[in-house]
Amino acid sequence: MPAGSPDLGLHDPLAQSFPAGPEGRALFWIAVAFSVFQIATAAHLLDLPSQIVRAVHVGFLMALGFPLLALIRGKLASVRGMFWAMGGLGVLVAFYQWWEFVPLLTRAGDPLPRDIGVGIVALVLVFAATWVTMGPALPIIAGLFLAYALFGEYLPSPLNHRGYDLSQVIDHMAYGTEGIYGIPTYVSSSYIFLFILFGAFLEKAGMIKLFTDVSMGLVGHKQGGPAKVAVLSSALMGTISGSGVANVVTTGQFTIPLMKRFGYKSAFAGGVEATASMGGQLMPPVMGAVAFIMAETLGVDYIEIVKAALIPAMLYFAAAFWMVHLEAGRLGLSGLTKDALPSPRRALREGWHLLLPLGVLVWLLFSGYTPLFAGTVGLALTVLLILGASVALGLPDGAVRTIFWIGLGLVAAAFFQFGIGIVLAAVAGLVAWNAFAKGGRETLLICRDALADGAKTALPVGIACALVGIVIGTMTLTGAANTFGQFIVGVGEKSMILSLVLTMVTCLVLGMGIPTIPNYIITSSIAGPALLALGVPLIVSHMFVFYFGILADLTPPVALACFAAAPIARENALKISLQAVKIAAAGFVIPFMAVYAPEIMLQPGGALTESIGFIPAVIYTVGKAVLAIGLWGATVIGWLGRPLALWQRALALAAAAAMVASVPMTDAIGAVLLVLFAASLWRGAKAAA
Repeated sequence: MPAGSPDLGLHDPLAQSFPAGPEGRALFWIAVAFSVFQIATAAHLLDLPSQIVRAVHVGFLMALGFPLLALIRGKLASVRGMFWAMGGLGVLVAFYQWWEFVPLLTRAGDPLPRDIGVGIVALVLVFAATWVTMGPALPIIAGLFLAYALFGEYLPSPLNHRGYDLSQVIDHMAYGTEGIYGIPTYVSSSYIFLFILFGAFLEKAGMIKLFTDVSMGLVGHKQGGPAKVAVLSSALMGTISGSGVANVVTTGQFTIPLMKRFGYKSAFAGGVEATASMGGQLMPPVMGAVAFIMAETLGVDYIEIVKAALIPAMLYFAAAFWMVHLEAGRLGLSGLTKDALPSPRRALREGWHLLLPLGVLVWLLFSGYTPLFAGTVGLALTVLLILGASVALGLPDGAVRTIFWIGLGLVAAAFFQFGIGIVLAAVAGLVAWNAFAKGGRETLLICRDALADGAKTALPVGIACALVGIVIGTMTLTGAANTFGQFIVGVGEKSMILSLVLTMVTCLVLGMGIPTIPNYIITSSIAGPALLALGVPLIVSHMFVFYFGILADLTPPVALACFAAAPIARENALKISLQAVKIAAAGFVIPFMAVYAPEIMLQPGGALTESIGFIPAVIYTVGKAVLAIGLWGATVIGWLGRPLALWQRALALAAAAAMVASVPMTDAIGAVLLVLFAASLWRGAKAAA
């Protein structure tokens, strides 16, 4: 492995499966129990107060996370024993929250000494779990916020606050719904886990192969086909995946070597995969689980978040597609031969049934059902399909199979009329059938493994959500967000673009080594209200920080997606990061365009809407964004049918920059520069002829 490319386990410590041996088996079954608990609460088979569900969720994260990491990393027996003990302490904290649930409510604000002791243990465990899972960046940031809550009264004005003693801070952070059991943990325990489990079952059912085969068949033969396969397959994976890094190590194992084999440099191949994989978090319906947190935070319907994200996501992938197309043209790279590619029609014909749960999920979400309900239905349908497909293989081909699938479809549809009970009865019947059918036991093992893998995949996200609750808790306790917000507003009164740049830099800096979800939660809490005060629409302001939270995983020096791609590409992670920034260059522009023209996020309120109407404004803004992306790609790659001179690239850059602000004067300047650039291309083509 080249120097500068750290081991993948540092950035995706749970990438391996459960280790063999007694400890690995015990952890495997803890993971299965974790998933079963989450399904039971989601389906209301187990009705518990939300506070208890959150506490048990965090308890499972501790019980599974500490010993699994120690075992995967090959620690000594003494260290593993210590990690098992820490996991056990996490379980005891959850049990204390459950056992003392009512008494804790009655003495809220006046905790007992033992409450303070248990609260301190809970905070220490969450900090330690985050540190060993994803490194020191997030714990240090959360620690600074916690220190501010404890000692901020000694800071000079206006940074100081009125002061809070230890018992107040611990009571706020470790109990109730403001600290580690706040909204992030609530969303993790309610939505995120369920959708990660949904994705795990679809992957086990063969969804990755379906996406890859369709992508290969559609674009593999085009100019630069292998890179376009990476972009398209990562976009498709993003519809079910909650993690950009997981997307890199999943699709990148196939796409990065393929790109290298067909002539792309290692750094560019890794950059393409990292850019496309992180962009998967922009792609509805899951959006890296941030969609659910954003909807919960803003108090708006989920569909409003998807509506705002749809066009920017399409533009992001169009930009990545355009970049790899231009790079392929510059290097003279052709696509794969058609006879070496799978047939997309055949792939869809054989795997179309896998799209049904995803289609139903999207339909339910767009129909106004809650994400929890939609996720539960989607997961139930996926399990029915997996088990039903195994049973159908043992039935005679023809009418019998058709009748079986129709019957199973009617049972699934009956869910809406009769509730979860009829689906559970159908699942139980299919489990029993598979237990005695040829090949059925293997299918049951696949479902069992999906339960374990889903819980394992949810660990980093869940632990990060618990810790980032401390940041939110500090801001609700002290009002710290107001200080930073007032600073941004003060800058924005003089220059909107400077305030936006300041917010962008904050997101990128905080995003160094921090996953997208906690980055979004922190930055939206701090900068979101400030941007709103400057007149930026609410959803646009949150999408702005979300966008740059994603791009933070591509920017040096700590670019998690690029570090994940480095071992696969066998290239220095910093070089991959520089290429990723180049490929995602247009992505840095789209959020700024949305601030000046919210129509690009299908949000009313822009000046253009007032002058020409909403639909024409959307068409005009999107068309302008497409032109800007095209110019940006030509600038970065330096090729558009033929090599571009430096002055031509500068002209293209100026034209693209002028199109960012939705102001008549800048649009006119951009149009003039675009005409000049096009004229230079025409003259060059005429001279070459």
